[in-house]
Amino acid sequence: MASLRLLAISGSERSGSLNRRLLAAAVQSAQAHGAQVDTLDLRSLALPLYDGDLEKSAGVPEGARRLRDALLAADGVLLATPEYNGFPTPLLINGFDWLSRLQAEGAVPAGLAATAGKPLGIVSASPGLLGGLRSLNYTRQYLSMTFAMMPVPQQFALSRAQEAFDEAGALK
Repeated sequence: MASLRLLAISGSERSGSLNRRLLAAAVQSAQAHGAQVDTLDLRSLALPLYDGDLEKSAGVPEGARRLRDALLAADGVLLATPEYNGFPTPLLINGFDWLSRLQAEGAVPAGLAATAGKPLGIVSASPGLLGGLRSLNYTRQYLSMTFAMMPVPQQFALSRAQEAFDEAGALK
């Protein structure tokens, strides 16, 4: 039997990101349970801020196709996102906004079809007491309603995340 293939995405790619640390712990756990995990850096997609005029003049950037292809190759998605003023990060939203603009290309499905029915696990880390819970709720709503992803019922919000990791980066 083939192992489960997950795509791990962080909504924060900054140096020292608490969410990248939490995602790394989740990836390690998934691998320990036999999953194959590919990690995608949203920043590496080099997606400009979504703009309809830019789309009209230059088309959908190649980075959106890379996101679509990574999603198509995965059985499910593991996503960590911090909370920026109560919402998911612009990096995360912008990536999925561009993805939604991709039309089917021959046998390759449209961006929205690449996410339809895809299981989604979401976690968040924050120095605050809610651990990014508000962002998780909006992320769940955005990705399930707009992209037809299937969030698992459980989600995890790590509060006081700056105190949660040891010197090696592992959860205490």
